[in-house]
Amino acid sequence: MFGLDTTLTVLLILCLLLACFFEFINGFHDTANAVATVIYTNSMKPTVAVIYSGLLNFTGVMLGGITVAMGIVNLLPMDVLVDANPYHGIAMILALLLSAIIWNFGTWYFGIPSSSSHTIIGSILGIGMAFYFLPGDYGLNAVNWDKAKDTGLALLLSPLIGFSIAIIVMFIFKRLVKNETVYKEPIPGKKPPIWIRLMLWITCGLVSFFHGQNDGQKGVGLIMMILIAVLPGYFSVDSSVNLQSVNANLAKIEMLMLKADTSVLALKEKKMYAEIISFAKAFEQSTLGKFDADQIAPAERFGLRKDLIKVTKNTDKIIKGGNLSLSLNEIKELEKEIKSAKKLFEYAPSWVMIMISLCLGLGTMVGWKRIVKTVGEKIGKQHMSYAQGASAEIVASLGIGLASWKGVPVSTTHMLSSGVAGSMVAKKGLKNLQKGTIKTIALTWILTLPVTILLSGGLFLLFRAIL
Repeated sequence: MFGLDTTLTVLLILCLLLACFFEFINGFHDTANAVATVIYTNSMKPTVAVIYSGLLNFTGVMLGGITVAMGIVNLLPMDVLVDANPYHGIAMILALLLSAIIWNFGTWYFGIPSSSSHTIIGSILGIGMAFYFLPGDYGLNAVNWDKAKDTGLALLLSPLIGFSIAIIVMFIFKRLVKNETVYKEPIPGKKPPIWIRLMLWITCGLVSFFHGQNDGQKGVGLIMMILIAVLPGYFSVDSSVNLQSVNANLAKIEMLMLKADTSVLALKEKKMYAEIISFAKAFEQSTLGKFDADQIAPAERFGLRKDLIKVTKNTDKIIKGGNLSLSLNEIKELEKEIKSAKKLFEYAPSWVMIMISLCLGLGTMVGWKRIVKTVGEKIGKQHMSYAQGASAEIVASLGIGLASWKGVPVSTTHMLSSGVAGSMVAKKGLKNLQKGTIKTIALTWILTLPVTILLSGGLFLLFRAIL
């Protein structure tokens, strides 16, 4: 397959299966948060709830685009780390996936709401940092620290934002909804009024959809990392994109950049400016007379990706530096051309999207009970009311939806669990929280990154020594 030997083929299939298994675990680990409220409040039967949530997760992945997926891929500079030895790519992916699966499965087993996003990002960072201990001049450049900083900030702030906004939403509820039924604890075996059920159906559906849109994309990103690391000649660029249209994008970028006054640029920016011109020329030469990637030898396709990443990344950095002497309209035009050019390497085949959608959807339909009980009964000293469940899910859906729109990986678990905690505080203050559960969740939140970094980094160095 793709010119790989038998051993490498088996390892590639194993990596793909592990990525699917991770997404399956993600389904019953994270998506349990989405169905917790409708099940716990007797608004929907468990079987119906998980099927409903699973279908909306599937839809979210398919309609969510790949912005978040590329955010995952870009955490590791694949253009730097991919080398001629595909076994090195296998070692990297195996370590990443195994560390993420071990932590996710362990926290689920003990019924602790933990973030799959947090887990996979920690595992990726561990791989990047491990390159520091390998021969070569990678240093700490094996991690895209700009992207890691943005992602880390989102993960850090999401529970705090979820907690705060849930308190506000609960106060709004109290102002607008005077029916006391909505503030009561669910009666076991008894369905709430239809209007309450409808409200919770909608909020559950929104969380499920946006979870698929955000978390599902992370699975897509993982699959693309595998394919690029092991088969860069076949999956590094999208063969359906017209290469000459990309050349037109680059020509426009060159033209706009040449209009800028280079004398005001910082020394580092001048170097990046020169690279933009040279790498754009290299891409043009490599694609001369070619209209799609299939016309280029597989061994040369990864070079196209590297050239294009260099051009777009450097241009982005110079724009963000604020020293580019172009008008606002010219900068907007430049950003438009960059976005269009990136379509060549920021993509995912449809079969990857479908595979991840199915794994996430199927995972949603099993293993939900442990997390539902924690969310419904163990965060607050009182059982979760209808209004509290709706408030938490409104907060989670808004937070995840906004993060997906901005292309930032964010934690469904953090958003919803902190939303439930905020709704409990809004009713009776901090004394209404179960300190033991909150401490456990907080400790898990704190430990996820360092544990997964150490675990994935250690496994990577071990696998590099073996493979």
